[in-house]
Amino acid sequence: MKSAITTHILDVNLGRPAKDVLVTLYRKEGTDYVQVAQDKTDQDGRITQWMGDAERLAGIYKVLFDTDGYFESQNQVCLYPSVTIEFRLTAPEEHYHIPLLISANGYSTYRGS
Repeated sequence: MKSAITTHILDVNLGRPAKDVLVTLYRKEGTDYVQVAQDKTDQDGRITQWMGDAERLAGIYKVLFDTDGYFESQNQVCLYPSVTIEFRLTAPEEHYHIPLLISANGYSTYRGS
């Protein structure tokens, strides 16, 4: 079974998945964020099994992408050393896919399926 929250990163400059990107998932508890999971993207730029047995809870989450590390491995300097996407999980029984489209000088996201 897929995790409740998954991600996929595409390098739009190269036109291919961004592999080996370190990604950390946090859930907001009170005024602080607590780490829920951390993993690197696979060969297809995806993380689909990173929450393990973590409880599916409604709330505010954030995903932190280490774009600096990825672009350094490509011998490039990027404008955004990291990308943080905060989102609201309102229906814990649903799947939330948080994709990231990146280049060394920009990024974009949307709710995927």
